[in-house]
Amino acid sequence: MLVNVLVLPLDRPQHRVLLGFKKTGFGAGKYGGFGGKLEVGETLAVAAVRELQEESGLLAKPHNLWYAAQLEFLFPACPDWNRTVHVFRLEFWEGEPQESDEIRPVWFGLDELPLKQMWSDVPYWLPQILQGSRPKMRFTYHQDNQTVELAEELE
Repeated sequence: MLVNVLVLPLDRPQHRVLLGFKKTGFGAGKYGGFGGKLEVGETLAVAAVRELQEESGLLAKPHNLWYAAQLEFLFPACPDWNRTVHVFRLEFWEGEPQESDEIRPVWFGLDELPLKQMWSDVPYWLPQILQGSRPKMRFTYHQDNQTVELAEELE
């Protein structure tokens, strides 16, 4: 199973979260956090800050990441997509978001999340993270690879 990281920059004073509109690759056409695969020898936190910088231009330090969730995704129709994603919340960074070849960063108010333009699992966990919870969940997708068939909380 693949291991991925995901970062959610949260601007508490402005009550908003930075999401990225994915222009290419896995998840193209959807909004999501910033992240991807670990490189050889990287810790989760180091991979998270690297991916954030590559995709948004924001600079962060690993010690400023807050571990927010562990999410497992199962795609029975496409097992190569199966992955565990370690989600981090970030409230301190340097720089302004910049568009990359892969992602266009967009700020959203915490009460204006584009849930219909995100993966169908997101409503189960993103609001929890934004409220300070640390969900640990598994999602099994339907054969269409687009809709959640089963959402389970893990211990």
